[in-house]
Amino acid sequence: MKVIVAEDQGMLRGALSALLDLEDDIEVIGQAADGAEALEMIRTLRPDLCIMDIEMPKMSGLDVAEALQKSKDPCGVVMLTTFSRSGYFQRAMRAGARGFLLKDSPVGELAAALRDVQAGRRAVSPELALTFWEAENPLTEREREVLKLAREGLSSGEIASRLFLSGGTVRNYLSEAIQKLEAKNRIDAIATAEKNGWLD
Repeated sequence: MKVIVAEDQGMLRGALSALLDLEDDIEVIGQAADGAEALEMIRTLRPDLCIMDIEMPKMSGLDVAEALQKSKDPCGVVMLTTFSRSGYFQRAMRAGARGFLLKDSPVGELAAALRDVQAGRRAVSPELALTFWEAENPLTEREREVLKLAREGLSSGEIASRLFLSGGTVRNYLSEAIQKLEAKNRIDAIATAEKNGWLD
């Protein structure tokens, strides 16, 4: 896979690129010192993935991710951070980032995360996942269950019989989930929950 490394600290950027280049299936095709340069490189070099620091000059990693999402660029984004701030995490996920890792993660862990993202999965540092998924996912276990079945195309009645609940109870769970996610309807709620990784 072709990768760009965007990091404003030169030494870290160089070391990270050199270590990733040692992996058989990863080729670092560009290094950017700030967000604006990273965005330009992504549009010119068409990498599969971009590893980005969150806090960079000119444009932050989050700004770049949002710009890529807006232009429907297929480049996968993996955020690297020293910060375990849930606000950053949520904004990154909303902007379509597929990975969120701590900078002090071992390179082997980063390489494995890149493979996961390339295969269409999400990759989140376990330390970050525990803090954020629990704190930020507004849905209860049951609401997630009901939404997952609704995503499969089941009606309220079918969900009720699958979960041994009454139709009214299922409708209440759906209504609660729609309200919590500030969605217009169940389809909108499913899309929002999926986008934030809350149905994974």
